[in-house]
Amino acid sequence: MRKLLLASVATAGATLAMTGGAMAQPVKPVAPGTVVVHVNGYLQFEIAGYGSTFNRTASGKLNPITTDGDARIYAGFDAQSVSGLEYGAQIEARTSTSDAGVGANKSTGTTGTAGLNGLYVKRAYGYIGTTDSGFLRIGQGDSAFTLDQTGVVEAFGDGAQWNTDGGVYSLLPSNAAPSQFVYADTSNLYATDKVVYLSPAIAGFSIGAGYEPNSNGLKEGYASNTGASSTSAALSSSIAAGDIGKRRKNTVDAAVQYVLKADGVAYKANAAILYGAPIDYIGPKVTTGALHYGYDNLEVYQVGGQATFAGLTLGANIKGGQVLDGYAFKPKGARDAFTYILGASYVMGPVVLGGSYFNGQTAGSYTPGAKEAHTLTEYGVAAGGNYVISPNLSLFVQYLYGHRKQIGNAALSAHGNAQAQAIGVGGTFKW
Repeated sequence: MRKLLLASVATAGATLAMTGGAMAQPVKPVAPGTVVVHVNGYLQFEIAGYGSTFNRTASGKLNPITTDGDARIYAGFDAQSVSGLEYGAQIEARTSTSDAGVGANKSTGTTGTAGLNGLYVKRAYGYIGTTDSGFLRIGQGDSAFTLDQTGVVEAFGDGAQWNTDGGVYSLLPSNAAPSQFVYADTSNLYATDKVVYLSPAIAGFSIGAGYEPNSNGLKEGYASNTGASSTSAALSSSIAAGDIGKRRKNTVDAAVQYVLKADGVAYKANAAILYGAPIDYIGPKVTTGALHYGYDNLEVYQVGGQATFAGLTLGANIKGGQVLDGYAFKPKGARDAFTYILGASYVMGPVVLGGSYFNGQTAGSYTPGAKEAHTLTEYGVAAGGNYVISPNLSLFVQYLYGHRKQIGNAALSAHGNAQAQAIGVGGTFKW
């Protein structure tokens, strides 16, 4: 439970630092009456060759060789009172994206300002509890739907595959690369304020639950909070069309996980649900499009399982429900979503090999009232390997191929098809 508490996403021990979720804090035993302060970090850099439907457009042509990476700082502490109460906090800061041709991680344009404008807080949470009673998390971070995700194998290659902020996937033009909700460890879910309870394991079973009043992070929505308007964090209805279908209210989730070790095999399975409501539209009447029909509540389920034996991990996960990619709200009248992912990784000494395949169907850009409701079909293949020089340094190679298809979706080309692939090599440093 303590490892689950301190790590935002499970990792393969000290082998990899994953870009899809926060790097795990070191699990440092804390003696009663003491405090352990830590400042950890993460740096990943890669060079890659890539091609896609949108490498050449009417506006220009992309260089097929490019570089990218990410840097993060994890600062926090773990402590235990004399009576045995455990508590602590963690803040995760990341480099932000910027306009092209700027350099120095400046904020916007060629005259942007360098420095702290290039950093932002992704997670910031505290915890309190005991091993016997469970732990309460408060702040901006992951909830049970993400923490208990099982069967999504990401611990190979750049550590994230199709779910990354700074990895090989981020090099691909977004119109060409598939964007799936099969990964629950996404900032659409964890970069918001919430209260989460994680139970102790009893006979292999543990549960978790979370509540998120609105889809804002720390101090977000309070700079111009003069009254109920689009600038308010706690907005529950709005006259602005741009607020509808994007902002959540009263999101809750719950998960149950079962862990068993028998005959040298470690089994893990989970099931979880996620529910959230869109804010209400009270503006001028709209007669066409998604705003006219409204949006369904966010209702997502997931089930997953994995098994690990002698360094080999096999996993599978299924998600579905009323949702679009990125955990966005689905217009009423559009189809429900369904996706699955299969993956495996193998650790043999300093070498890690892995691969995964996902396939999903969503409503995509379909607008209710259109003559035809064509499904957006997306799939992605990932394969990668690592050579682990030390627990703090891993060299990797990562290959991705993805495809998107939706007839009538002009963003995917005139034929409604788009594809992308990339192969990159790089290094992951963590401390």
